[in-house]
Amino acid sequence: MKQFCTLLASSALGFGLSTAALAQAAAPEEKIAFKLTPSYYMTPGAANAWDLNLRGSKGAHTAWVGLYRDASSFQQARAGYEHHGDFGWLRSVLSLQVAAGGFRGWSATAELGGESYAIVGWGRTNLRNYYNLNFDPNDAITLGLGTRALPNTELSLFQIRDDRLGTQQRVTHAVARYKPTDKERWTADLSSKSGLSSSGTMVSGKALSVTYDFGDYFARLAKDQYVNFTDDTQTRVSLGMRF
Repeated sequence: MKQFCTLLASSALGFGLSTAALAQAAAPEEKIAFKLTPSYYMTPGAANAWDLNLRGSKGAHTAWVGLYRDASSFQQARAGYEHHGDFGWLRSVLSLQVAAGGFRGWSATAELGGESYAIVGWGRTNLRNYYNLNFDPNDAITLGLGTRALPNTELSLFQIRDDRLGTQQRVTHAVARYKPTDKERWTADLSSKSGLSSSGTMVSGKALSVTYDFGDYFARLAKDQYVNFTDDTQTRVSLGMRF
């Protein structure tokens, strides 16, 4: 009887493994989800510019390539990679980026908590020339708070501050995301900045970015004072799609 029970258990285990293997083989392979974002940057008193960015995501992995080119013929190609981790109470993003001209950079950001959470992050570059499309200090720490406790809404407040170059540059973001329907989402990012500009003067300004998503398409409009801590005010328009 003992041998029979052992044989029955082994058969059941083998059947379970075989069923699981067949189910896994029958499951459709996850496709790469692409996101294409062309943008136009208008900067009075400076060169206007185009930027084209293509991202591909599959599971926890995201990679991208991009090309920035302005009217003065300056251009810079770039590529990067992100890994997203989800450990329940800890959600992390590790990002690596390279760009023409020898630029290298990385950052690590994490959310700690459940519906309400803390935000922490840290970034470093090799300080080579780079047209910064994050519009925040890259050699910096990030600290903040967020919540998803409200229905269809996510709110976050965080500050990114230079902790390496002594520029006193700080950018504080208040971000609201709202989904009125399954196909729609509004995102508003209001930020305030202060610190030394590229000309060595202390500046203080604001920026506002509004994004509307509908299905696979989205549009974004932004206005940014002292963009990248220069003396310029920039307007950005982006139109994109997911496929």
